[in-house]
Amino acid sequence: MLIRYKQDEHGKTLPVANIYTQSEHKIPNHLIDRDALWAIRKLQNSGAEAYLVGGAVRDLLLGNVPKDFDLATSASPRQIQRMFWNARIIGKRFKLVHLVFKDKILEVSTFRSGEEAMEGNNNVFGSIDQDAKRRDLSVNSLYYDPTNSQLLDFNNAMEDFKKKRISSIIPLDESFNEDPVRMIRAIKYSVTTGFSLRWNIRMAIRKYSNELSRVSTSRLTEEVNKILGSGYSCKIFNELKRYKLLVFMLPAFSIYSTFPQVQKSLQELDEKIQKAKQGKGSDVDTADMIKALVDPLVMFADEHLSAEQRFKETFRQIKVMISPMTPSNYDVELASERLLNERGFKTPRNCVRVRRPANAIPQRKPRPPKRKPRNEAAVETSPSPRRRKNRRGPKKSGPSTTENMETMQPANSAEAHDL
Repeated sequence: MLIRYKQDEHGKTLPVANIYTQSEHKIPNHLIDRDALWAIRKLQNSGAEAYLVGGAVRDLLLGNVPKDFDLATSASPRQIQRMFWNARIIGKRFKLVHLVFKDKILEVSTFRSGEEAMEGNNNVFGSIDQDAKRRDLSVNSLYYDPTNSQLLDFNNAMEDFKKKRISSIIPLDESFNEDPVRMIRAIKYSVTTGFSLRWNIRMAIRKYSNELSRVSTSRLTEEVNKILGSGYSCKIFNELKRYKLLVFMLPAFSIYSTFPQVQKSLQELDEKIQKAKQGKGSDVDTADMIKALVDPLVMFADEHLSAEQRFKETFRQIKVMISPMTPSNYDVELASERLLNERGFKTPRNCVRVRRPANAIPQRKPRPPKRKPRNEAAVETSPSPRRRKNRRGPKKSGPSTTENMETMQPANSAEAHDL
């Protein structure tokens, strides 16, 4: 193990991080996404620091294939944007950069100092050791450089990996008040990794559970989607209910979450997702996840409903059961159709509206060609009409349709969260 040092204000040399080599951490580099490796090398070649961070490093240490690859760098968002042709800056309180590829998005963040700016945003950049101290949980606070296979640990996180426990880096009174969603993540990581939550985290979750009521529905929707797609949804929902968090996420569903039929439906969903991750089954989409969540709870008081009435009633019940989640109506309609078809009911034709891509640009219909007048001779002899002058002046230039679409719709979860 190596040690990373830095000098303080008085010129005194202090150790700030432990550095683990390939023989010590044994991260399999072949599991790292090639585009992430390319982006890291490009950033480093420009003179900036660049690392894999967060959940990707956690999953690699556990021998799993990461779903997302997040990067952290010393380069500013504008520098990153000038460096990559596919870069898009997003966020309000803190600027992030998304590198958009055909089948994925790499999120790149600049090291943050943790200080608040005068304007009330968080665009105060800092060093890597400052950035490491503002991360929430120890298992997500490691930095990995795949070019030299060095793993940087600023928070003794490797000790937590050895002892299979989850610790908080930020003081818990501050952490859970600042972002109550961290309570959900702590429980989710505990279940997915098999690590135990430290006693102070368990007590803090029980103390601050009601803080989850002030979280936006968009963030709760994202967390529920991640849980449903984790392959551990049944266990995670049970733990969330035990810590009295589920009632703030899915109030109606939490009443029935422990019913045997619901538990069985979620377990079957988890098995499908686990097989899909292992390449032994087909992918599970959002509609299937919603269907598995509510399938045992959808019932009809009147059996003499028309196909259209039954579909509308199913749609209504699903919306009530998953409230305040806000998935797209397309996914809810598709879940309703699949649920009814599985039970042997007919569904109305075209009950599921065609899904329009999020980045689709509306196109104007071409104007029909003008009809030729019957008496062409009369047209030739008649004087041409005077053109009206444009008294309104030149047309004001405004943002293009593409710009409007990007402004109206959040490009990703980070922008929707008002980071």
